[in-house]
Amino acid sequence: MAKVRTAGRLPFPGETFPETNLRTYVRGPRGRDGLWFFSLDTTHLLLTVAANALLGAPYRPARLEAAETEARDGTGPAGGRMVYRGRRAGGRATYRLALRPGPALVPSDLEIWLTSRWRAYTRHLGLLWETPVEHEPWPLRSTTDVRVVQDVTAAAGLHQPANPPLVHFSDGVRRVRLGVTRPAG
Repeated sequence: MAKVRTAGRLPFPGETFPETNLRTYVRGPRGRDGLWFFSLDTTHLLLTVAANALLGAPYRPARLEAAETEARDGTGPAGGRMVYRGRRAGGRATYRLALRPGPALVPSDLEIWLTSRWRAYTRHLGLLWETPVEHEPWPLRSTTDVRVVQDVTAAAGLHQPANPPLVHFSDGVRRVRLGVTRPAG
Protein backbone atom coordinates (compact mmCIF):
# COMPACT_ATOMS: atom_id res chain seq x y z
CA MET A 1 0.00 0.00 0.00
CA ALA A 2 1.49 3.33 -1.01
CA LYS A 3 0.24 6.85 -0.41
CA VAL A 4 -2.98 5.72 1.27
CA ARG A 5 -5.36 8.62 1.98
CA THR A 6 -8.16 9.00 4.52
CA ALA A 7 -11.73 9.93 3.60
CA GLY A 8 -10.76 13.62 3.87
CA ARG A 9 -7.90 12.96 1.44
CA LEU A 10 -5.35 13.52 4.19
CA PRO A 11 -2.29 11.27 4.20
CA PHE A 12 -2.73 8.25 6.44
CA PRO A 13 0.04 8.13 9.09
CA GLY A 14 2.74 5.83 7.75
CA GLU A 15 0.93 5.95 4.42
CA THR A 16 3.20 3.41 2.69
CA PHE A 17 3.28 -0.13 4.08
CA PRO A 18 3.03 -3.76 2.97
CA GLU A 19 -0.30 -5.60 3.12
CA THR A 20 -1.43 -9.08 2.14
CA ASN A 21 -5.08 -10.05 2.01
CA LEU A 22 -7.25 -13.11 1.57
CA ARG A 23 -10.55 -12.04 0.06
CA THR A 24 -13.60 -13.07 -1.87
CA TYR A 25 -15.96 -11.18 -4.14
CA VAL A 26 -19.46 -10.38 -2.97
CA ARG A 27 -22.55 -8.43 -3.90
CA GLY A 28 -23.90 -6.10 -1.21
CA PRO A 29 -27.53 -5.57 -0.20
CA ARG A 30 -28.04 -2.91 -2.90
CA GLY A 31 -26.53 -5.17 -5.57
CA ARG A 32 -23.17 -3.40 -5.58
CA ASP A 33 -20.02 -5.48 -6.14
CA GLY A 34 -17.44 -5.43 -3.38
CA LEU A 35 -14.86 -7.34 -1.39
CA TRP A 36 -15.16 -9.38 1.75
CA PHE A 37 -11.84 -9.90 3.52
CA PHE A 38 -11.10 -13.07 5.47
CA SER A 39 -7.81 -11.56 6.60
CA LEU A 40 -5.67 -8.47 6.05
CA ASP A 41 -2.08 -8.88 7.22
CA THR A 42 0.05 -5.75 7.58
CA THR A 43 3.09 -4.34 9.34
CA HIS A 44 1.14 -1.15 10.17
CA LEU A 45 0.18 -1.52 13.86
CA LEU A 46 -1.91 1.69 14.05
CA LEU A 47 -4.00 0.59 11.05
CA THR A 48 -4.44 -2.88 12.55
CA VAL A 49 -5.76 -1.55 15.86
CA ALA A 50 -7.91 1.24 14.35
CA ALA A 51 -9.49 -0.83 11.56
CA ASN A 52 -10.36 -3.66 13.95
CA ALA A 53 -11.85 -1.34 16.57
CA LEU A 54 -13.70 1.03 14.24
CA LEU A 55 -14.71 -1.20 11.32
CA GLY A 56 -14.36 -4.78 12.43
CA ALA A 57 -11.92 -5.26 9.53
CA PRO A 58 -9.87 -8.43 10.07
CA TYR A 59 -6.43 -6.78 10.11
CA ARG A 60 -3.68 -8.81 11.76
CA PRO A 61 -0.12 -7.77 12.61
CA ALA A 62 2.45 -9.58 10.50
CA ARG A 63 6.01 -9.56 9.26
CA LEU A 64 5.89 -9.02 5.50
CA GLU A 65 8.68 -8.79 2.98
CA ALA A 66 8.93 -8.18 -0.77
CA ALA A 67 12.26 -8.56 -2.54
CA GLU A 68 13.49 -8.34 -6.12
CA THR A 69 16.19 -10.81 -7.06
CA GLU A 70 18.73 -10.36 -9.82
CA ALA A 71 18.38 -12.27 -13.05
CA ARG A 72 20.87 -15.09 -13.52
CA ASP A 73 22.29 -13.38 -16.59
CA GLY A 74 22.97 -10.17 -14.61
CA THR A 75 20.34 -8.11 -16.46
CA GLY A 76 19.02 -6.73 -13.17
CA PRO A 77 15.68 -6.86 -11.38
CA ALA A 78 13.57 -6.47 -14.54
CA GLY A 79 14.69 -9.93 -15.61
CA GLY A 80 14.67 -11.31 -12.06
CA ARG A 81 12.12 -12.72 -9.71
CA MET A 82 9.91 -11.21 -7.06
CA VAL A 83 9.69 -13.04 -3.75
CA TYR A 84 6.99 -12.23 -1.19
CA ARG A 85 7.00 -13.68 2.33
CA GLY A 86 4.63 -13.23 5.21
CA ARG A 87 4.21 -14.53 8.73
CA ARG A 88 1.27 -13.45 10.86
CA ALA A 89 2.17 -12.55 14.45
CA GLY A 90 2.36 -15.75 16.47
CA GLY A 91 3.17 -17.72 13.30
CA ARG A 92 -0.48 -18.70 12.77
CA ALA A 93 -0.41 -18.13 9.00
CA THR A 94 2.51 -17.99 6.58
CA TYR A 95 3.12 -17.77 2.87
CA ARG A 96 5.87 -17.57 0.29
CA LEU A 97 5.15 -16.49 -3.28
CA ALA A 98 7.87 -16.32 -5.93
CA LEU A 99 7.26 -15.26 -9.52
CA ARG A 100 8.91 -13.79 -12.56
CA PRO A 101 7.06 -10.67 -13.83
CA GLY A 102 6.41 -10.70 -17.56
CA PRO A 103 5.32 -8.07 -20.04
CA ALA A 104 2.33 -5.79 -19.63
CA LEU A 105 -0.94 -7.31 -20.73
CA VAL A 106 -4.27 -6.00 -21.89
CA PRO A 107 -6.58 -7.21 -19.13
CA SER A 108 -9.47 -9.51 -19.99
CA ASP A 109 -12.97 -8.82 -18.66
CA LEU A 110 -12.30 -11.31 -15.84
CA GLU A 111 -9.00 -9.64 -14.89
CA ILE A 112 -10.66 -6.22 -14.84
CA TRP A 113 -13.48 -7.58 -12.69
CA LEU A 114 -11.05 -9.23 -10.25
CA THR A 115 -8.98 -6.07 -9.74
CA SER A 116 -11.70 -3.39 -9.90
CA ARG A 117 -13.55 -3.50 -6.61
CA TRP A 118 -14.78 -0.10 -5.47
CA ARG A 119 -15.99 -0.96 -1.96
CA ALA A 120 -15.26 -3.31 0.91
CA TYR A 121 -17.77 -4.81 3.33
CA THR A 122 -17.28 -5.66 7.00
CA ARG A 123 -19.54 -6.76 9.83
CA HIS A 124 -19.18 -4.84 13.09
CA LEU A 125 -21.42 -4.13 16.07
CA GLY A 126 -24.18 -6.24 14.50
CA LEU A 127 -24.29 -4.23 11.26
CA LEU A 128 -22.98 -4.67 7.73
CA TRP A 129 -20.71 -1.74 6.80
CA GLU A 130 -19.56 -0.49 3.39
CA THR A 131 -16.30 1.41 2.83
CA PRO A 132 -15.85 3.06 -0.58
CA VAL A 133 -12.42 2.59 -2.16
CA GLU A 134 -11.05 4.67 -5.04
CA HIS A 135 -8.05 3.80 -7.18
CA GLU A 136 -7.02 3.85 -10.81
CA PRO A 137 -7.10 0.56 -12.76
CA TRP A 138 -4.29 -1.82 -11.83
CA PRO A 139 -1.65 -2.07 -14.56
CA LEU A 140 -1.25 -5.84 -14.94
CA ARG A 141 1.68 -7.92 -16.15
CA SER A 142 1.81 -11.60 -16.92
CA THR A 143 3.83 -13.93 -14.69
CA THR A 144 5.87 -17.07 -15.18
CA ASP A 145 7.68 -19.49 -12.90
CA VAL A 146 5.09 -19.04 -10.13
CA ARG A 147 5.64 -20.91 -6.87
CA VAL A 148 3.25 -20.61 -3.95
CA VAL A 149 3.38 -22.22 -0.52
CA GLN A 150 0.83 -20.97 1.99
CA ASP A 151 -1.46 -21.88 4.85
CA VAL A 152 -3.36 -18.57 4.95
CA THR A 153 -6.54 -20.19 3.54
CA ALA A 154 -6.43 -22.97 6.15
CA ALA A 155 -5.91 -20.37 8.92
CA ALA A 156 -9.15 -18.72 7.72
CA GLY A 157 -10.98 -22.05 8.01
CA LEU A 158 -11.15 -22.55 4.23
CA HIS A 159 -10.21 -25.57 2.14
CA GLN A 160 -7.03 -25.42 0.10
CA PRO A 161 -7.88 -24.36 -3.49
CA ALA A 162 -8.17 -27.28 -5.91
CA ASN A 163 -6.91 -25.29 -8.92
CA PRO A 164 -3.56 -23.58 -9.38
CA PRO A 165 -3.61 -19.89 -8.46
CA LEU A 166 -4.27 -17.19 -11.03
CA VAL A 167 -1.30 -14.84 -10.50
CA HIS A 168 -0.59 -11.48 -12.11
CA PHE A 169 2.01 -8.88 -11.24
CA SER A 170 1.38 -5.15 -10.94
CA ASP A 171 3.78 -2.29 -10.51
CA GLY A 172 0.99 -0.80 -8.38
CA VAL A 173 -1.37 2.12 -8.39
CA ARG A 174 -0.31 5.51 -7.10
CA ARG A 175 -3.35 6.79 -5.24
CA VAL A 176 -5.71 4.75 -3.07
CA ARG A 177 -8.42 6.65 -1.21
CA LEU A 178 -10.71 5.19 1.42
CA GLY A 179 -14.10 6.86 1.77
CA VAL A 180 -16.34 7.26 4.81
CA THR A 181 -17.61 3.93 6.14
CA ARG A 182 -21.41 3.75 6.43
CA PRO A 183 -24.08 1.10 7.05
CA ALA A 184 -24.60 -0.93 3.88
CA GLY A 185 -28.29 -1.73 4.30
